[in-house]
Amino acid sequence: MSENPNDRDLAYLSRLHGEPDALMLELEALGKRDEVPIIHREVGRFLSVMTSCMLASNILEIGTAYGCSTLWMARAQPEAGRIWTIDPDVRRTDVARSFFERAGVAERIEIINQPALAVLGRLPKRLYDIILIDALKEEYADYLEQVVPLVKHSGLVIVDNLLWSHRASQAPGGDDAEATRAIRRFNELLLGHQSFNATILPLGDGVGVAAKIR
Repeated sequence: MSENPNDRDLAYLSRLHGEPDALMLELEALGKRDEVPIIHREVGRFLSVMTSCMLASNILEIGTAYGCSTLWMARAQPEAGRIWTIDPDVRRTDVARSFFERAGVAERIEIINQPALAVLGRLPKRLYDIILIDALKEEYADYLEQVVPLVKHSGLVIVDNLLWSHRASQAPGGDDAEATRAIRRFNELLLGHQSFNATILPLGDGVGVAAKIR
């Protein structure tokens, strides 16, 4: 059987980038062991680059889990940077906080242990350079509408899992899970949204990138 060129390319890029440091490897392994979703490593690198590119001092994250994506961004922020990360699961965010402390960035990360839709309406408008959405898929469309006034003009909204483990691209069926249907609806909403210039990249599990234009 011939080698898949896409697999060869991915293996090459993995070797080229090398592995992250020991702390990030430990965090990835813990997420895998506990079956807690951890952002794909290539998406983490993308977040790091976008944070550096934007000189993103103020970042809002919807969905903390064990803090893998938070850590990728925090390490790329300016020294005065701040991240607000929202997740109601205290057990998971306690794990995240322990990694933030060990990485030396805990003092500039605020964890908000409430449901995102109960919080977003109270946050300051036009403050955030980057807003990352990676939480309940069924609520993605609601998150997007809530964050439009929060992100700065020319700021970015980045959304993970838009291919949803290849399920989004499959022909729709009557037995599709609500999360799959929600992702399909969201993808159309994102790409057609009048407030954004948006695209979806086949990176990791599919990453949406939307620049605020109005």
